[in-house]
Amino acid sequence: MSSENDPVQRTASPLNSGRSSPNPLKARQKDEDNLLKKDKGYRRYASTVERVLSQFDTAVEEWADYITFLGRLLKALSVKPSGFTEIPHKFLVAKRLSQCLNPVLPSGVHQKTLEVYSYVFSTLGKEGVAADLGLYLPGLSPILSFAALSVKPNVLTVFETYIVPLKSAALRPALKSILLALLPGLEEENSDEFDRTLRVLEALKSSIARNAVAGEQGDENTTAHDQYFWQCMFLASITSTTRRPGALAYLIRNLPQLGNAGIASAKKSTTNGSSGVTKSSVLLREAIDSVISPEPGLLVRCFCAGLQDDRPLIQRGFLDLLVTHLPLNSVVLQGKVKAEDLQILVLAATSVVARKDMSLNRRLWSWFLGPEPTSELNGGPASSRDAEITSPTHDIVAYQTNHFETFGLQPLVDGISAMVAKESDSPVERTKALRICLSLMDRWEIGGLVVPRIFLPAMRNVWLYQSQSLPQEHKNEVLRSANMFFDGVESSLIWSEICEIIARATNPNAASLVEARSMLEMVFFMITSFNIREEEMQTIHMPLTILMIAAQLQQNVQESTELTTFGKTSTMSYALKIALKLFELVPPRAVTASHQDSLTQSSPANPTVPIENILSSIHIFYQDNKGNIDVGRPLSEQAVGQLILDYSFALTTKLISLRSANSYTELEQITLLLKTSIKKGVSTPPDIEGFLDILLAGFEDLQKGNDSPLQPFAVTAAKVAVIEGIFSTPQSSVWIPPQTLRSVLPSLVHELWPALSASRPKNNVEAVRALWTMYTVCGQQQLIESSIATLMIQDVDGTGSATISEENARRFTTLWAHVQTITSSMRSKETGSLRGKPVKESNSTPASVETLLERPLLLLLDFLDDPKCPLFPFVVGWLQSLLSLNPIFDLLTARLSALYPIMTTVKLNLTSNDDIQADDPDGLQLCYYYLQMIYNVIQHANNNVWEALDIRSPFADAAQHETISNHQDFLLEVSLRLLQNRRSYADLDSDIKFRLCQVSLALLRQFYVGPLSGSLVARTLEEPLITELSESIEFGEHFLQKSFMEVILAALQPRYETSASIKSASHQPSTSKDNITPSSPIVSNTSGSEGKPSQAPTMPPTTLLDCILLGLRSAKSRAVLESWTLFLGQCLPLYKEGIFQILLPLVGCFCDTLKGLLQKVDAAYKDAQVQVTEILDPTITILLNGLEQLLATAHDVLTTTEAAAPAPKSPEPQQTGFFGSMVGAFATDTNKPKALTANNRLTVLLCFKDAMKICYSIWAWGDSSRDPSGLDGSALTSYKWIALRLRNRTRRIFEHLFAVEVLECLETLIELWQQSVKVDDNSKSEMIISLLGVLESSRPKVTMPAIFNAIYSRTNPLALEPNRTSTLTSDLLDVTLATFLVTYVRALDDDTMDEIWNDCIIFLKDVLANPMPHRHTLPSLIEFTAVLGEKVDNTTFGEQRKLRRELGDLFIRLLTATLTIRPMGSSPEVIGLEKQGESANESSNRDVRATTSESLVSVLATIVPKLTKVLPEADRISSVSSTISTQVVAVMFRAKTFPENINKRSLDLVQALLNLPEASKFIKKDVNDVFNDSKFFSMPLPLVTNGWLQVLQSWSLSDKEKMPEQLSRLVSPAVAGVLGIGANSARLDADKKTQLTLRRIALLILSAAKDTYVVNFSQLQEKLVDLFHATITSSPSSVTRAEIYMLIRVLVLRFSPTHLSALWPTIHTELYEALSLAYPVVDADPPNPTCLLQACKLLDTLLLLGIDDFQMQEWLFISDTTDAIYPAQVSVALVNDLAQALDEQPETRSGIDTSAITISSANTNAASSSGEMKQPLLSAEITKGVAKDEIVDHLVRPFFRQLSIYAFESTYRLQTVDEEACLRELLVDLFDDSTLV
Repeated sequence: MSSENDPVQRTASPLNSGRSSPNPLKARQKDEDNLLKKDKGYRRYASTVERVLSQFDTAVEEWADYITFLGRLLKALSVKPSGFTEIPHKFLVAKRLSQCLNPVLPSGVHQKTLEVYSYVFSTLGKEGVAADLGLYLPGLSPILSFAALSVKPNVLTVFETYIVPLKSAALRPALKSILLALLPGLEEENSDEFDRTLRVLEALKSSIARNAVAGEQGDENTTAHDQYFWQCMFLASITSTTRRPGALAYLIRNLPQLGNAGIASAKKSTTNGSSGVTKSSVLLREAIDSVISPEPGLLVRCFCAGLQDDRPLIQRGFLDLLVTHLPLNSVVLQGKVKAEDLQILVLAATSVVARKDMSLNRRLWSWFLGPEPTSELNGGPASSRDAEITSPTHDIVAYQTNHFETFGLQPLVDGISAMVAKESDSPVERTKALRICLSLMDRWEIGGLVVPRIFLPAMRNVWLYQSQSLPQEHKNEVLRSANMFFDGVESSLIWSEICEIIARATNPNAASLVEARSMLEMVFFMITSFNIREEEMQTIHMPLTILMIAAQLQQNVQESTELTTFGKTSTMSYALKIALKLFELVPPRAVTASHQDSLTQSSPANPTVPIENILSSIHIFYQDNKGNIDVGRPLSEQAVGQLILDYSFALTTKLISLRSANSYTELEQITLLLKTSIKKGVSTPPDIEGFLDILLAGFEDLQKGNDSPLQPFAVTAAKVAVIEGIFSTPQSSVWIPPQTLRSVLPSLVHELWPALSASRPKNNVEAVRALWTMYTVCGQQQLIESSIATLMIQDVDGTGSATISEENARRFTTLWAHVQTITSSMRSKETGSLRGKPVKESNSTPASVETLLERPLLLLLDFLDDPKCPLFPFVVGWLQSLLSLNPIFDLLTARLSALYPIMTTVKLNLTSNDDIQADDPDGLQLCYYYLQMIYNVIQHANNNVWEALDIRSPFADAAQHETISNHQDFLLEVSLRLLQNRRSYADLDSDIKFRLCQVSLALLRQFYVGPLSGSLVARTLEEPLITELSESIEFGEHFLQKSFMEVILAALQPRYETSASIKSASHQPSTSKDNITPSSPIVSNTSGSEGKPSQAPTMPPTTLLDCILLGLRSAKSRAVLESWTLFLGQCLPLYKEGIFQILLPLVGCFCDTLKGLLQKVDAAYKDAQVQVTEILDPTITILLNGLEQLLATAHDVLTTTEAAAPAPKSPEPQQTGFFGSMVGAFATDTNKPKALTANNRLTVLLCFKDAMKICYSIWAWGDSSRDPSGLDGSALTSYKWIALRLRNRTRRIFEHLFAVEVLECLETLIELWQQSVKVDDNSKSEMIISLLGVLESSRPKVTMPAIFNAIYSRTNPLALEPNRTSTLTSDLLDVTLATFLVTYVRALDDDTMDEIWNDCIIFLKDVLANPMPHRHTLPSLIEFTAVLGEKVDNTTFGEQRKLRRELGDLFIRLLTATLTIRPMGSSPEVIGLEKQGESANESSNRDVRATTSESLVSVLATIVPKLTKVLPEADRISSVSSTISTQVVAVMFRAKTFPENINKRSLDLVQALLNLPEASKFIKKDVNDVFNDSKFFSMPLPLVTNGWLQVLQSWSLSDKEKMPEQLSRLVSPAVAGVLGIGANSARLDADKKTQLTLRRIALLILSAAKDTYVVNFSQLQEKLVDLFHATITSSPSSVTRAEIYMLIRVLVLRFSPTHLSALWPTIHTELYEALSLAYPVVDADPPNPTCLLQACKLLDTLLLLGIDDFQMQEWLFISDTTDAIYPAQVSVALVNDLAQALDEQPETRSGIDTSAITISSANTNAASSSGEMKQPLLSAEITKGVAKDEIVDHLVRPFFRQLSIYAFESTYRLQTVDEEACLRELLVDLFDDSTLV
């Protein structure tokens, strides 16, 4: 919008010209009446007219009365004295005439009214009509839109005779209004009035132009002065949808042709030599200028409004008008209007394709593509660009395409791009651009040019929308539209754009890291969300895209030496991710077949071809040839496949050579790409010599011990993946020769070996799988086995050694554990337990753990021979941790079975003394070796060894003996034969012979006796030994610690154990880390150790506890931590009852250590850079075992001491109810003081609590629903494996803790649940509930009684048995427990009701028997009862009718008890829902309630909608509803703190009661009372918007008499009786009552749907008219005007314009009069600021809504035409005049100059920038905080000053109305109680 280049001279408004109407109309009327009062005849004449006018309010009821009234009025006016042209009481006359033109009145009344209008106008004369046009035109303007056929000619006569001939000065301000009044006459082209209306409009245009010309030096040319007429016509078409058909009809006939054709025809006429040629050409150009001056944007917006009309006929007409009068290549569009305006027009025209109407589309194509080229057009091109495209040599299609590309393409692309870039949550708005583009593709000349430019922005818009937090159905809708658009786009275009994005993203110099990642993410979204499975895509475009990615990355590699510089790791990863995804869809023939249509001249697969050439050929194919396969392919299929293989191989080699620890994902992806290309059938091997060199490059470093940071695991994994890919092809020997493979495999085993370390658990599983992969696919099993064995006996520096380091041993154990898992899974598949084909191996027999780990295992077991060896404790610990020993015994017995013939071939001669010679002495040595090894295994393994020995021996047949059935039988037979033949071993060394026998006897002894145990007579050596053990911890001598422990234990047991000590066998820890049941101790008592020390000390020394704590806590003892826990378990029985003294420090040590380890584990799996230097998973498991053992022992001691407590002398009989007694499980003869026993129990329970918390932390850490994005992706598999183990372990601890102390454990979990609720952690609270559902020990049958006990322990503990009472160690309130009870029951399955029903019913009955102690929990128990009702309603167990009746009785009794014990309003703190309670409720998922009333209302709001499920009988529902209404809602509404005590939950309760048929009759009275309360309008606004409006809607709809009742309270203003004493007080009281009633009426209308109260509109109108008669002295007074204006705002928002027609005369008159009071008048009382502000807001709302009837009155208030921006004369608008009048007095009462104050708010700023929604100028944000005496200066003045411009700019931007904003502002005013009297 600009005033530049205005070709027509306009008069400027003089700076000091003064106002044309310095006084308002009322003031002028008063002055004129004063002048005429002196004439007697005029006074008589005026009196007659006044008498007739007064009859309108009393005598006019029917339509005939209107005619009678009009006849009397005409008669009274016709008897005017001669010489007078004034109409007395003209304001009232104009108002009555306007009221007589009501659309509901018959045409006869309208005819008579027009007759009176004609007489009035004839009486006034031309000057009088011009002066009083503002009085009579508003009433006359709307009639043509609803007049009968017989009336329309008379209307046109009035306009033609009296209005059109007026001067321009009078017509100019009202021109838009006059046009709106006349345009309805053009709606029907076949009507009789059509042509006449056209003539009237032409006459009006001529009159405007003629009068304008007359004032400009006698210029007779009127064409150039039509500009104002056209601007007003465009505005009328923009603002009024009902007048738009008439405006379209006029434009079609009278709009000048603005295209080049019209200019060309004018030029052609010039060449013919006609005398009038030059003048016609000039006139045409002047006509064009008159249309586009001063504001060409209005022309554009006129067309935009028409093109966006809802009626297809209007759209079709404006499209025709575009084609014929405003072509796309016209000078107006291409040179006169702004580029932004052209974009708006093109976009508006394009939007018609959404209708899918071919008639509209054809016209749009015609406008876009232009006319066919003709010689005439070529003779006069409009511009140089026309000349370029209008050559007759071009064909039509080329011409039209070039025409659109030249003139319309850029605006259309810019418009659609802006539409795409606009952020909106609405799926309709998001998909609008896609739908338009999809329709444009129907015409390829247009769509083919637009879509390539829109495709990427559209895809990015869809991608961004899918990443937002929006409802899934919205996302799906957008995605469906995007799929339709995507399917319609050419494949070549799609992939050219994708390749271009990838090229930019992978170019390190073209985009930043964030930008590149974003682009690649969008590409990945495209290929995964849309259909890309077309044949052309899969065979041509996808292989080329993959090749481009590989080539671009390879080029980056060649140009850089470090990953950080070329890679942009995340960018490279995403590019490879895209390539892999595409490769999945590429068929093998697309990269292997060879075709003859390759365009490459040289061999494209030749490695000598530069990468730049490859990338250039792909670029040319997509950018120059547009991906057209008809032109030819850039590369053949075979060349593409071979190049992908070459580049991926080179990339893999490069990444491996860099050895970067950050490239795990990239290595994994590039190797997968390589493997995929190999599997696709690309058989030509690349040059792999460099790759083999890299495979062997790290071998020397590994041999020197440099295995960590030089060789990250990701690199090694990549190497293995490449080997796997190579060997997946039949030609693997061609790729890697066998002799090379013998060097490569050991090297890879060496590289994988460090990744098996237990101190690096992140990649254990991955490393084992890599080894297994090589073992199964390469066919070199023995080579891998020997490599592992070699590595085991190497030192850290890589040299050979005679022993195995502990680190190598740990690596082997890791390998053993995971290989067993793999082989067991394979066996399951082979036996058919899993569907699918068996795992295919390189040979016909499946791989097994025996053939892979046989020699390494024997090497490890050798160390069991030497207990002094540092590795011995580790090997023993490993054996004890194994769940199954079957593989070990299978292997050892197989070896021994092979030697069995040597033992059996010896001939025995029992009678001879000669030594019998053995056949093979070396074989006997091997026998000893294996037997000793078996003995060592049996001696040091766990209890599972006996299960392994009992397994059927696979070598039983080799012994050829019937008694051999299992391993134990076989070993027993071997031992016996060796003992029998020992004298025959003459050649055997004596030492070997002795040891052979010894091991045989040892085996026999183990078989028949079992685990050995011995005892030593203790000496006083325990304290020095403990000291030495402590020192060994400090110096890290963990290999000595276990020996120390055994000695110390042997020394302590005889000294401190007594015959009365606790039997620890049942609670000894298992040597298995995962076995919850403890097994036998390290050293057991034998049957012969019966002696006891005579004087045994009571407790071990204190240094023992310090030493144990140090061993458990120290990181240096992690390797032997299990021994420490075993040692602790053996020492605990020595303390006997003194265990309670050491329990707290021990449990604290365990918990603190576990917490620290858990933090380390969490950090290790979150950050890839964190290096784990200690063993975490086994350590945590061992500590959990020790903690459980400690707690089990302590609890057993506690149970024993409690059972031994003396029984009461007169025991109470056991209760028969729910709270019965429990019999103790243990009993002893020991008696302890009661206080000491209670203290001991408290100690144990506190330890239970700590253990529960740490176990829950571990459980939560391993949650399977945890977001994996925060974890290290390279170790995700290991994380899942460890998390599963830890969760299983903690679950078993939970099971055992709940089994012995369910109440205390449950309270601990409830305490954790309470903490999660307070911090609004829903996932944690849900996890706790789910944990209770997982545990067998906490099934509902057990948990529900425990919760009841917990509640009773806090409300009425005396009702419980002591053994069922809580110790209250958890900080829980009874309300918290009751809330948890509701949450827990709601989470239970419906089927569990059968289990818990009886317990729940008994509990509720017990509560009702004595409800007083439970007064705080009663509301929650009510909700609990309702939840039970819902559950029962969903099940069928038991007698449903009986159950529901019983539950209903309990519900009613609970509600009665709650309201009886603590009724609503009984104390100030519980009157209702306080605001503090509101915030607390909103901040948590389940509110932990603080007061009974607060809880009760919230509960009832939840229950009442489901009341029918609890109380199926209607009479009971009515009874409960009555109770709730009377004792809850009514009390809440009548509370002293009302309305502060009301919040959303209380209104939810009221709403629920209103929606319940049985309850609505009880709640209506309460709502009625509160609605009529004077404090109602003090409610907070959010509560009104979100609650009260819905409540009032339901309430008012249920009772249709509410509106008439409120209307009846409005009384007419009265003057009599308001004088004297108390008059002012009575007036104020009447004013306040009227204000409140008006606000209530407004609120009722607002709360209802549109036009709900149409039936009451006439009565409401009468009341408003009466109240407008109020004065400052009447009762009620004029103070109520503010509320009247609010009510009118409600009416225009909630009633259709059709129903408001009768009210407009009153609105116009009263609003004009109210605003006129703002004129500064000397010695006059200032207007009421509140009323004036509300009048301004009413005007603001009316202008915002743009109602047609008011648009014809706008000119009286504001400048509604271009005069608002380009003033040509002094404005006669009231607001502009007021602004000037007020600005002439800048000094305010406060002395501040306010002339420069403007209204600036977020609304105006947003409107100017976004152009989407029109919002009120006087918003609550601006008016807030302005004092009453500053309203005029700070609000009204700037409002008047800005209103005209703001209204015009809003229209110019084509903004839609934000009705929600209007409603918000209205509610703010209604609930502003500061404006009440």
